[in-house]
Amino acid sequence: MSRYDDKEDEVRRMLESPHPQVPADLAARAAARGNRLLHRDKAVRRALWALLWAAVLVLVVWVSVAEPWHVPPAETTPPFEGW
Repeated sequence: MSRYDDKEDEVRRMLESPHPQVPADLAARAAARGNRLLHRDKAVRRALWALLWAAVLVLVVWVSVAEPWHVPPAETTPPFEGW
């Protein structure tokens, strides 16, 4: 027998055996878990958006205060001659 035949026989045995009983409240528990996951995902998404907006705000404030596009003043003064 090949490996495929072994797997096929195992699947046939599993399908022919009696199926286990499903708990009566399985659908309600699954729906409740799904709702919890959706609410958690929504909260995480909102927190990440808030963090992004806070980072943008901090960047805008820093740019407006520091003005990094201006050339910094020279550290040394040129020699003063001609007096």
